[in-house]
Amino acid sequence: MVLSHPSSSLILPISLAVFLSLASSSDYTNLVFKGCADQSFPDSDKLHSHTIKHLLDGLISQSSAAKFHNATSGAASSSAVDGRFQCRGDLSGDSCSACVRKASSLAGKLCRRAVAVRIQLAGCYLRYEASGFQVAGASELLFKICGPGRAREPGFGARLDAALGGMANGLEDGGGFYAGGYRSVYVLGQCEGDLGGTECVECVKNADDRAKSECGGSMSAQVYMQACFISYTYYPDGVPADRKSLSSSGGGRGTNSGKTVAIVMGGLVSVGLLTSCFLFTKSAFKKKTTTQHHTHNNNNNYGGG
Repeated sequence: MVLSHPSSSLILPISLAVFLSLASSSDYTNLVFKGCADQSFPDSDKLHSHTIKHLLDGLISQSSAAKFHNATSGAASSSAVDGRFQCRGDLSGDSCSACVRKASSLAGKLCRRAVAVRIQLAGCYLRYEASGFQVAGASELLFKICGPGRAREPGFGARLDAALGGMANGLEDGGGFYAGGYRSVYVLGQCEGDLGGTECVECVKNADDRAKSECGGSMSAQVYMQACFISYTYYPDGVPADRKSLSSSGGGRGTNSGKTVAIVMGGLVSVGLLTSCFLFTKSAFKKKTTTQHHTHNNNNNYGGG
């Protein structure tokens, strides 16, 4: 379900960090990016602190058995908090649980008392926000990374198109997760666990278009939309054997016990050869008297999910 946009929206400054080493699939607990709303719960608001802790404990408890789960914590609508996690489809239950635990531990450290938080690790993401916080569309861009190096070999564009097209078909048929290679191009993609097949394909195709238009001939790219992500890597000497062994489709779906909620966070940063953007939209009606912005110049050390 996609909720309507607010009558007016703001691009909020956020705290953003990028971890540059994204090579190894074993680095699934490394931070890719974090998004922290500049609105904060008041320091005197102990109820929301308790509600968030209860929510995170509940999400962690589900993470060894499910790759996706969402929930709402807090009986009163004024203090309720919505949250969810999703793990990459190729992670084991133990790895998923470890990833979600890491994301949960980083949320408070990196975003303090922010009313909306997204922690994106290489193997999972976790997010939560105060109930009523306005959401955005599934295909809104959150964050992109255009890797260093240019693919100059003839036919690269056609190979990339074929690999991304195969991924879109695999996602539609395979339960929302796909990893595979085509003629030196390795692709990986996943849709949010409650996104339908048609919506999944639409989201992924939008991400594909972003990757091709904004990353040009980059040898690698990662694009994170609100409800899906894709990545590709070009290997001139052929896709490594360890990557080929991951090729699969399916997985990534899980339980859905709460509302469909979404946040889009905002900001723009360039780090060396990486170009990143991250958008955050907030509700026009959700006014807070106390705001706080925290900047962490550090390792939100994670990659995708």
